[in-house]
Amino acid sequence: MIDFHSHILPGIDDGARDLAEALAIARAHVADGTRCVVATPHIYPGVFDNTPATIAAAHATLVAAIADEGIALEIQWAAEVRAGADVIDMLAQGTLPFLGQDGPWRHLLLELPDHQIPVGTDKLVAMLMRQHVKPVIAHPERNKGVMADVQKIKPLVDLGCLLQVTAGSVLGEFGSRAQHTAEQLIDQGWVHALASDAHRTTTRAPKIKPARTWLLARYGNTVADALTLSGPARICQPLVGQSGMAA
Repeated sequence: MIDFHSHILPGIDDGARDLAEALAIARAHVADGTRCVVATPHIYPGVFDNTPATIAAAHATLVAAIADEGIALEIQWAAEVRAGADVIDMLAQGTLPFLGQDGPWRHLLLELPDHQIPVGTDKLVAMLMRQHVKPVIAHPERNKGVMADVQKIKPLVDLGCLLQVTAGSVLGEFGSRAQHTAEQLIDQGWVHALASDAHRTTTRAPKIKPARTWLLARYGNTVADALTLSGPARICQPLVGQSGMAA
């Protein structure tokens, strides 16, 4: 399996605090049945001021350590980018890290605030789509506005956004409201992939394998395969003309 949302890189956001913890998360990913992880540290101006350079440096450190430890895990990198005006600037500067590319569409892991979908998000998404950037909305089931009414995410779906639900959400680890919202989004057919959003090996640990078991029991093979196998693989297809980022 491919897990394209993990805060495994050491010391650059609220995920792995150091290299030892990053290696522990890598082993947890392998135990969870993952063969490839796309590291997605936060880019959140004023909070986590990461850049392609800082992410690439942390990625190189971790890749070397994983090789030394003999851990059978491929690590690529991108970022979880906070929605805001800075996204437009990063796109213009060529510094947006993408998850992958499907035909002409480059996939961007886009994070909304936890409490609402900000006014103007639809305009941001429409602008990105005009530039052949397709947002993959991270964990919409944990957004309080979407929890209150799943239809609030529909305008972004209608614009072409893909949705990524957290594995822990379908397992109830973020509470019953997030779990119910995740089910509603899957029932609507709006979810394109599950990912771990791993931060630790205890809380927020990689759990795609048990989430896949849950999907199999509730929805059957077709949905389980789409959300844990074919969906992530399509989103993370190799980029054209962009070296060093997720492939």
